[in-house]
Amino acid sequence: MLKRKDLLGLRDLGRDEIIEILDTAKEMKKKIDNPALRDCTLGKSSIITLFYENSTRTRMSFMLAGSYLGGIVQDLGVAASSVSKGESLIDTGLNLDKMGVRFMIMRHQMTGAAAVLARNVNASVINAGDGTNEHPTQALLDMYTIRDYLGGFEGLKVVILGDISHSRVARSNAFGLVKLGAEVTLAGPSTLVSGSMKSLGVNVTSDIKGALADADVVMGLRVQFERQKNMPFPNTREYSTLYGINSSMLNYAKKDALVMHPGPVNRGVEFASDIIDGPNSVINIQVKNGVAVRMAILKLLYEAGASTDR
Repeated sequence: MLKRKDLLGLRDLGRDEIIEILDTAKEMKKKIDNPALRDCTLGKSSIITLFYENSTRTRMSFMLAGSYLGGIVQDLGVAASSVSKGESLIDTGLNLDKMGVRFMIMRHQMTGAAAVLARNVNASVINAGDGTNEHPTQALLDMYTIRDYLGGFEGLKVVILGDISHSRVARSNAFGLVKLGAEVTLAGPSTLVSGSMKSLGVNVTSDIKGALADADVVMGLRVQFERQKNMPFPNTREYSTLYGINSSMLNYAKKDALVMHPGPVNRGVEFASDIIDGPNSVINIQVKNGVAVRMAILKLLYEAGASTDR
């Protein structure tokens, strides 16, 4: 059983905890396709999604995950809340805490925001992405998908391509996959990949073809223009030509390599459309697995809270 109040990142999550989440998600996935299996595991707990940045997949999958387990789920709607009047993050959290909220699921543009909130509220805080730091639930659903298709992680070659410097997904995946025994390579333009990332126990390169050689998993990342002050390359056409993945580039990887992407995908930039819609792609499956993984996290944190004096 998870013995923690919050899920803030994979940096401090143990290997056994990761495996427990993935194992639990396997059971939770059955409830997605079969409504008859859905229950009141969360005991009508109140769940608030608190997104200071836009989201489709993460926010909706958490809302569905909570409802499938009998939670009462609401989206705060930051733009229409007192945040727009200048209310601080901590004051927002304290007010929600007093209303009896059991889970606060937050995305915020500031690195460390989820940790700040968690220190100040009794509710369980789940990090749905904080700045360029971590996005733990995305990495967990990525790992679930990889294990579901390839059976495990030991010795797998996983290549993550694109805007590494601004990617919280890349960081969380690096933390988790390395702990589970995979060989991780981060690749992209030199302007978007920092050699300091080697400290995470991964390989770092701007040689895309070399990175793809014999890869078991090819994960693309969107270029996050909104986090950049200057254009890191001349234009998207040049990026696509040099760093985008089309059928000829994918041939450097293993024939049955999984093609993954956390979304949203910019078609024709990081991946060609025939790659996104091709037989190797599990991008849409990742979305479904995201609901199962987030159900697992809610269940395990709820049980952890029920076993302590909250």
